[in-house]
Amino acid sequence: DAPERTVAHVLRTPTRIAVAAMALLAFQGPAHGQGFPLDPGRGGIPTLAPILDEVTAGVVNIATSTTVQVAPNPLLEDPFFRRFFGVLEEWLEREVQSAGSGVIVDAANGYVLTNYHVIERADRISVTLQDHRQLEAVLVGADEATDVALLQIPSGGLTAVPFGTSRRVRVGDFVVAIGNPFGIGQTVTSGIVSALGRGGLNIRGFEDFIQTNASINPGNSGGALIDLNGELIGISTAIIGPTGGNVGIGFAVPVDMVRAVMDQLIRYGEVRRGRLGADLADLAPGEANARGLPGATGAVVTRIEPGGAAEAAGLRSGDAITGFNGEDVREARDLRNRVGLVPVGETVRLSGLRDGGRFDATLTIAEDRGAAAYGADVAPGLAGAVLADIDPANPVEGST
Repeated sequence: DAPERTVAHVLRTPTRIAVAAMALLAFQGPAHGQGFPLDPGRGGIPTLAPILDEVTAGVVNIATSTTVQVAPNPLLEDPFFRRFFGVLEEWLEREVQSAGSGVIVDAANGYVLTNYHVIERADRISVTLQDHRQLEAVLVGADEATDVALLQIPSGGLTAVPFGTSRRVRVGDFVVAIGNPFGIGQTVTSGIVSALGRGGLNIRGFEDFIQTNASINPGNSGGALIDLNGELIGISTAIIGPTGGNVGIGFAVPVDMVRAVMDQLIRYGEVRRGRLGADLADLAPGEANARGLPGATGAVVTRIEPGGAAEAAGLRSGDAITGFNGEDVREARDLRNRVGLVPVGETVRLSGLRDGGRFDATLTIAEDRGAAAYGADVAPGLAGAVLADIDPANPVEGST
């Protein structure tokens, strides 16, 4: 049949041409409408080199140093040692160093994006460019809930990676991860988008990750995930691996979320997170069918907070919110993420289903005044937990 003839033809060609042909077939699929690039100067072989030539100078290495206090050796509390060595009253100080990656996104202003966990508690942050220049960085602001931080370095002679959009990313798109794994220097890996909208991983408070099988390892954190247009679509942030190394399951913060955080960090030095003023649950498939919209996704309002933004907008318990600013809502977590990244005081458009019909509402985002702490800041054993006061309306309030 035809496939067998195609294989036989390839096997009769010189090895170099056969490899190029098979690679072209493997990577011919479009990424946002563009085919895999070829290099005419080397016989038309498929290669990512032309794309990387434009962007790798915008991905940097980040080194941090942090001074930590170390408890005295317990032996010094022993009476025998105290007799000969005295008592060490003060804790010792030790410098801890770590490495990660970052992405220059604004060459004129010297803005560099990275992960919060890369620069967390750092006393000194140093950025090394591809041309080996080492520059001291200033922390503009950081947001632990999304694991995003913004640095600023002197702006002379920088190359920025252009922003793309994560809204158009599809499962199966080819992607490239660029970073500094294990501190060995800039490294490029490739793969595809394996999944979208990943959450529930207990990595950070706002989870809407792009999952990829492009190799991401320790040190890649804060690096770039780009598409075949050479545009930034995510910031590499985490992996799942039983040994701490890559097993093909890596995650990136989508660039649309990153840009929303960056805008607030530039404007306020922090993220002033908004709230809807309502409790939400996922719109179940059975409920969507009952409402006459099979296959619809969204979030169902289960409770309206008195005096909140949702009440002011006329939302009711039982409303199914399926649209946010003209875009579909996937689930309750998706809606919470979007609301939490809208600056306080801005107006958003909601659409959905109510009493067998459709409704539209305009809502002004209110400030999230709920005090919350992340467990890792309280004790290592609480990593992944978010601690906050229980809502007075919650049934477990006051219980022990």
